[in-house]
Amino acid sequence: MSQLAIYPGSFDPLTKGHLDIIRRAGRIFEAVIVAVSNNPAKKHAFSVDERIRMIEDAIRSLPNVDVDTFSGLLVDYLKSKKARIMIRGMRVVSDMDYEFQLASFNRHLYKEVETVFLMPDDQYTYLAASMVKEVARLGANVDAFVTPHVSSKLRQKFGGRKK
Repeated sequence: MSQLAIYPGSFDPLTKGHLDIIRRAGRIFEAVIVAVSNNPAKKHAFSVDERIRMIEDAIRSLPNVDVDTFSGLLVDYLKSKKARIMIRGMRVVSDMDYEFQLASFNRHLYKEVETVFLMPDDQYTYLAASMVKEVARLGANVDAFVTPHVSSKLRQKFGGRKK
């Protein structure tokens, strides 16, 4: 398939679950852009630039994957990239209601958009960036959930132990 797919999110921080979805998308689509949302109204642990650098480090070995940032409506970003495919990760059944609403709303705003739902590997179905941040804030080791680079950044940000 020779289409561009956009995988949007806050990626605050990038988890191994996100990376699993990125790798899966990279095997399906010719090109994938990991689109980091820049929403100043949201309080993120990491700046957009920090999040981009963490993703760049993690995708270095994936030649058909790039990272970018966007603000405003996601569908406007897709249009600017001439992309019609949006990737969304679906971990558990409880994600389904929200993701279906989002996909329907985006299709209403941009008729040509198709949302492709990808399930991560079973070991990542429970994994959420918000949980990773919370346990990192509390000083727990998060090496099992994130790349070494992200783990280091979380320790720098919140303190905590390596092992």
